[in-house]
Amino acid sequence: MIRVTIPLKLPSCNDYINACRKNKFAGAELKRRTEDSIIKYLEYIPEFQKPVKINFTWVEENKRRDLDNICFAKKFILDALVKSGKLKDDNRKIVTAFEDNFEYGDKAKVIMEIRDEWRN
Repeated sequence: MIRVTIPLKLPSCNDYINACRKNKFAGAELKRRTEDSIIKYLEYIPEFQKPVKINFTWVEENKRRDLDNICFAKKFILDALVKSGKLKDDNRKIVTAFEDNFEYGDKAKVIMEIRDEWRN
């Protein structure tokens, strides 16, 4: 199992929708900037060649954002894993399952645990 902490408050689904409504380029720019920010924290993890299961622990500073809006950011994380070459793809053959957990703390962050499916 590989554990990675991404010490960022990632955009919610509502943030992304609002950017897309702003103009035709704003949503793509938000996605690109978010993925680039995430990739910095993926530098030292290995490349996964076999199917994986991913556990996300979303740590929020308060309870203002809806849970479904928070975990929408897994789209950015999975795309960053593919973009950085850590995953071959994020389709169902490669990412076979994921789980979301929610906690509250002083600073927003995401703790991601990646497990090789074939080892479980």
